[in-house]
Amino acid sequence: MLFTLKKFIGGMLLPLPLFLCIMAAALILLWFTRWQKAGKVIMTMGWAGLLLLSLQPVADRLLRPLEITWPTWQGPVNVNYIVVLGGGYTWDPKWAPSSNLINNSLPRVTEGVRLWLKNPQATLIFTGAPAQGNPVSTAEAGARVAESLGVPRSHIMTLDQPKDTQEEAAAVKKAIGQQPFILISSASHLPRAMIFFHQQGLAPEPAPANQMAISADLNPWEKIIPSPLWLMHSDRAAYESLGRIWQWLTFSGHPGQ
Repeated sequence: MLFTLKKFIGGMLLPLPLFLCIMAAALILLWFTRWQKAGKVIMTMGWAGLLLLSLQPVADRLLRPLEITWPTWQGPVNVNYIVVLGGGYTWDPKWAPSSNLINNSLPRVTEGVRLWLKNPQATLIFTGAPAQGNPVSTAEAGARVAESLGVPRSHIMTLDQPKDTQEEAAAVKKAIGQQPFILISSASHLPRAMIFFHQQGLAPEPAPANQMAISADLNPWEKIIPSPLWLMHSDRAAYESLGRIWQWLTFSGHPGQ
């Protein structure tokens, strides 16, 4: 119940639902009350906020500081385990396997496969519980995609009980103990994930994937035309900022707890 409530409240605080709620409140004031000036001000603020967060320079300026903690892994891989944290997914067996990994999941899995190819003796560990009503877990979906890309099933382990990053850290510790491993997650999520793993007394090597904030040159119109792509970048920045606030509020600071 707490997990569902946390996800619901956190989801409603993300840019799109938050600003839609703000504009809905403005419409109520404009249509059903005498507070016309207040309604106009609130509507303008909601519209302007949604517009700004849908522009590339604003969205990526918010997201980039969350992604630059560690560089992409370029060296050799000399560990026995590569852990890939779960993300968004669905499962439709009629689709191409990789099409079932949505949002941040596919870049994480492909980065895991890339690093596994540097050391094919390692074991790829995928984490994540099944979504409600789905017989395939997040971990199993990632494993099937990796297998479709050439990783033998004998080199894949799935941990399909954890529902969030904190539980994933505990599950990895139970599975492999103190053995060294590489930890793969989205670049914006990895700093928060590392805290949970350190809390378990683990010391993974961080390997970011799914970098989204663009620093390369873009066409001028791509910077000035609002786009759902840039709003998604703002959404990711908001999601991780809320996650860090929640982590700070609940983090005990004691390994293993």
